[in-house]
Amino acid sequence: QAQLVESGGGFVQAGGSLRLSCVASGLTFSDYPMGWFRQAPGKEREFVGAIARVGGYTQYGDSVKGRFVISRDNWKNTMYLQMNNLSPEDTAVYYCAAHKRRYGGTSRQRDDYDTWGQGTQVTVSS
Repeated sequence: QAQLVESGGGFVQAGGSLRLSCVASGLTFSDYPMGWFRQAPGKEREFVGAIARVGGYTQYGDSVKGRFVISRDNWKNTMYLQMNNLSPEDTAVYYCAAHKRRYGGTSRQRDDYDTWGQGTQVTVSS
């Protein structure tokens, strides 16, 4: 059974940086596009970014473009989210997700992902 486990969340001051990791098991990691989403209290889950299976193609949500960078290491079955210049508006639970289609393309749509991690909390203080 596929499983995703996030780590790396925590508390950080505004302007700081954090790096999240997402380790996959139970699936052929390199076959799937991956995504990051986040959910703040009282808000819907928001697209953060996505990365293709290979080749490094990425896409980002407008609110994080230019500040966040997604990467992956298929040998380590791990995806990363480097978050820079954080602001209190970035406070949320961050989730990684695997696309539901093997060999599919990246997507901004939550419904295109069917395997989710448990989430990791990121809190940014002003």
